[in-house]
Amino acid sequence: MAKKSPEGRSSVTQRLANVVSDAVDEAADKVNRKVDEKRDQAQAKLEHKHRKLAEKIDRKRDQVLGKLDHTYPDARFRTEDGGTYDIWLRERPGSRKPRFSYDEIAAAAMRVVDAEGLDALSMRRLATELGAGTMTLYHYLQTKDELLTLLVDRVMGELVIADDEFPEGWRDAMTALANRTRDVMTRHPWVFDISVDPGTGPNGVRHFDQSLQALSTLDLSLEEKLDILTTVDEYTFGHCLHHRGDAEVLESDAEWQAMTDYFIGLVEQGGLPRLAALVDELGADELSKVLRDYERDTTRFERNLQRILDGIERDLPG
Repeated sequence: MAKKSPEGRSSVTQRLANVVSDAVDEAADKVNRKVDEKRDQAQAKLEHKHRKLAEKIDRKRDQVLGKLDHTYPDARFRTEDGGTYDIWLRERPGSRKPRFSYDEIAAAAMRVVDAEGLDALSMRRLATELGAGTMTLYHYLQTKDELLTLLVDRVMGELVIADDEFPEGWRDAMTALANRTRDVMTRHPWVFDISVDPGTGPNGVRHFDQSLQALSTLDLSLEEKLDILTTVDEYTFGHCLHHRGDAEVLESDAEWQAMTDYFIGLVEQGGLPRLAALVDELGADELSKVLRDYERDTTRFERNLQRILDGIERDLPG
């Protein structure tokens, strides 16, 4: 038998390689088609399960909302996302006497937040504080936002001044409201950490009514009275927001010294000519003492409040 030339052997090898390659490609295509088929089947099953689950959730939601629908006396109190901005006009479902009042729930929530901070408040934690099951609370509240609404209105209740203690003159009344607000916000600084905008509750409305009462003797339009109320409120809330958490820093020598060193370090870097002049004039230690004493000055709020009211009084019509 004649031997094949090297060129012939190479041609045969190439043909065999092509056959093997084609077979491998065909097998790979079969595997890929099988994988695609299985993946499509799995995806279809998963979508089917999701669709069934979504339908089940919708049915349950409709059942629950159908039972609770009568708890909203007026559709105007329902928001676009299905919530409500006022829970006090709601009739609770069921004929039994409620175990808890809204006041009791709000008081328990405030105890938790005052002691442990706003992040500690949850339906579960509140239920523990009340000695009730978590699901029991959903008889009264549907969301945590509604709980925060109750909590904020509890705070607003502390702003309300008893009728027999309410001053008659507009300046005395505005001063009393501002000081009451400062005291309450100092007791509950976590109010500024609430990121949602809770609905206005009865106590909030009553506080607004008292604010209007404070200015009732002034011959001004409603818009002018709102200007005065807003000015005093913004000063008071701004003061409280600015000074929340300051007590620990002001009482701690180590923390205050660290702040002073940082402050002086910035001055020494340059670009702060007025502050540098004060350091040269008073010295770093004395300047630090002046600033600390100023921050500790408990008469500053009242002093500057009266300056604001002086300006308002000068602007009143003769």
